Amino acid sequence: MITVKALITGASSGLGADFARILSEKGYDLILVARRKKRMENLAKELKTNVEIIELDISSTYNCMNLYDKVKKEKIDILINNAGFGLFGKFDETKLDNELDMIDLNIKAVHTLTKLFLKDFKKRNYGYILNVASAAAFLPGPLMSCYYATKAYILHLTLAINEELKHDNSDVYIGALCPGPVDTEFNKIAKVKFTVKSLSSEYVTKYALTKMFKKKKIIIPGNTTKFAITFSKLLPMKLKLIISYHLQKSKKQK
Repeated sequence: MITVKALITGASSGLGADFARILSEKGYDLILVARRKKRMENLAKELKTNVEIIELDISSTYNCMNLYDKVKKEKIDILINNAGFGLFGKFDETKLDNELDMIDLNIKAVHTLTKLFLKDFKKRNYGYILNVASAAAFLPGPLMSCYYATKAYILHLTLAINEELKHDNSDVYIGALCPGPVDTEFNKIAKVKFTVKSLSSEYVTKYALTKMFKKKKIIIPGNTTKFAITFSKLLPMKLKLIISYHLQKSKKQK
């Protein structure tokens, strides 16, 4: 029997936990990575396949490299870079330490793990990398400026690598998941409340994996989000910024 294996970051809750549930149902052994060990242990009890739990803060580049060194001899078939968080507030009022932590996790960890695993995948000419970006990646986000910028980085990095792989005639896949509002802990951590209905985490992860296995490079769950992103491309930047500001302002928790 052939063993297939996936590594998921940010696997203790939300999208990460649901990615684990669905991939376990599909027969994948799992390596779950997050800071909250107890939550991953509880999750592992639900799963049907072999699970390795790694308690680790991957906002440290050093820890990312250690993670890779720990698992590089295992045959990883799927890497899901899911860990990340957001922060609401005016740029001059938000805490610099929080923003730097966000950049370390949302950008540097994704960049580091993508580069390290991609090299191995290219040697085998096989593997899937799914980077969790956001619908926020498609425009500037006043009042969540740093978060939006980090997700734009992930999207554009992923698209550039995808194009490089095409020119190499590689069978390795890399794509970006760009959901709109999702019902997870993100809202509480970012201190925002969405004015539109959030999609369920289970729906988003099922949709994402279906599209990933079909090798779609940009994955946007939900017709409302698809329409909003398509419509925004027709607008001048000045109008995008005005709309984005008012949308963000409406999210502020009372």
